[in-house]
Amino acid sequence: MFNRREALCGLGVALALPMPAGARTRPVSEFDAVVRKGGSGSVLPSLAAALALAEQRPERPFRILLGNGVWEEKLTVRTPGLVIEGESRNAVLSYAAAAGLRDPSGKPWGTFGSATLTIAAPDVALIGLTLRNSFDFLQDRLTGASGGAQAVALALGANADRILVQNCDIAGYQDTLYVREGHALFQGCRISGGTDFIFGGASALFRQCEIISRAVPGAEVQGYIAAPSTHENQKFGLVFSDCRLVREPGVPDRSAYLGRPWRAGGNMALTGSAVFLNCWMDAHIRPEGWSAMGYRGPDGARRMLEPQEARLFEFDSRGPGAGAASLTRRFLTNDAARKYTTAAILEGWQPAAAGTSR
Repeated sequence: MFNRREALCGLGVALALPMPAGARTRPVSEFDAVVRKGGSGSVLPSLAAALALAEQRPERPFRILLGNGVWEEKLTVRTPGLVIEGESRNAVLSYAAAAGLRDPSGKPWGTFGSATLTIAAPDVALIGLTLRNSFDFLQDRLTGASGGAQAVALALGANADRILVQNCDIAGYQDTLYVREGHALFQGCRISGGTDFIFGGASALFRQCEIISRAVPGAEVQGYIAAPSTHENQKFGLVFSDCRLVREPGVPDRSAYLGRPWRAGGNMALTGSAVFLNCWMDAHIRPEGWSAMGYRGPDGARRMLEPQEARLFEFDSRGPGAGAASLTRRFLTNDAARKYTTAAILEGWQPAAAGTSR
């Protein structure tokens, strides 16, 4: 008989428990660069300076310690094997950008370009820090001034494969976390947002994470957690294992969807895959679970991609938001759930502890 304990062991949960939120994984002396407020000499004054140093030494893994404080920087990681570790989750990388706002050249940032931190290299790890997009979504909802409120905190883009994000907070409202491609493990993280706030086409495993739906005053639908754009030839998309789906104060019962399938650019080969395994769900989750999402087909006609046309499933959901089976809320069989192992989802990549891969 396949049960919850077997499911968790298959996903490696017992072997990779989260570290305490304030724990650092190694002494300061083991870091290649230390970033602190007012830094001078060997202590760097910005994360940008540390990334520039890492790009000069790409021949081996490079470790950066980010000190506590709010770092208003918008950055891209291009160095393979880089590790950025926070002194604690009070080490906050923050920036306010949104898809409709203008970049320094005068062009709109666009969704992907709005990211506070973009990873564009393989074997990168983020440990024990906070990433946020501080764009004022709620004010913009009233004014519509931005012309596009998608505001990404973390984006995994070209060449971002085998990415480990461990014990981090990732915060935004709309489109918080963009896992566009590659393979990624999110372990023991807190991820918050409202509309489509975990989205993209990567094979990404979210293990023992807290998924927080944020309040949007007056909105009948408070949001959608997952918006997968998984290619039809890809076996796994967004997989949430042993996570807790919770809400901010002010998010009503039955007001948020588990997600909806995103057919990005009208690409008919995208049949989004998202699965919730052994997750606890608060009462804000709507009984129907999943919703349809609009797209424009190759002929230019507007259509809806229905949940039952995509690969959206659950297994052993618990809590007041766990609903009954229906046309839109489908459940995996024991045999099907057994296939969702770490090795299968990450295609053989075995993330080691504290930001190294083997």
